[in-house]
Amino acid sequence: MSIFRVRIYGDQVLRQVAREVKEINGELAKLAESMLQTMKHNQAVGLAANQVGELNRIFALDASLQSPKFEPFVLINPEIVEVSGVQVGEEGCLSFPGIFEKIERPQRVTVKGLNLEGEEFQFEGEGVVARAVLHELDHLNGKLIIDHVGSIRKQLISARMRKISNRNPP
Repeated sequence: MSIFRVRIYGDQVLRQVAREVKEINGELAKLAESMLQTMKHNQAVGLAANQVGELNRIFALDASLQSPKFEPFVLINPEIVEVSGVQVGEEGCLSFPGIFEKIERPQRVTVKGLNLEGEEFQFEGEGVVARAVLHELDHLNGKLIIDHVGSIRKQLISARMRKISNRNPP
């Protein structure tokens, strides 16, 4: 297992839609473990596969903010079952270092997917965890936080990210 380099805004992989996982195997398990380690290393709540250059529909999530009973886990081929309520809050992203934007999202979300054993399970998140689940699902669909802001904020964020990209080439 290793810590991945997180792709930042401007990397085209972030705009690509991740592919459904057809087979859960050792290679996917290694990817999942490295994603969990990368998420922990970066003190993040979530991490989508395309943020580390992989186009598999899988994300890592640390739901311990919702309840200490939850261990960090991965969700394969996640699908939204239900959303409810509304919340507006600051949202950050490892692919946009130092950028935090107020974004409106549902207050609660129920998602289903597979675990690393290939078993289907369902997870209900609320508050910041619901926000993280929906944020990671956005990533898997090629959507970024910059897509949730107005045109002036978009221009400001893009300019700031160009400066960051120029200082930190791949």
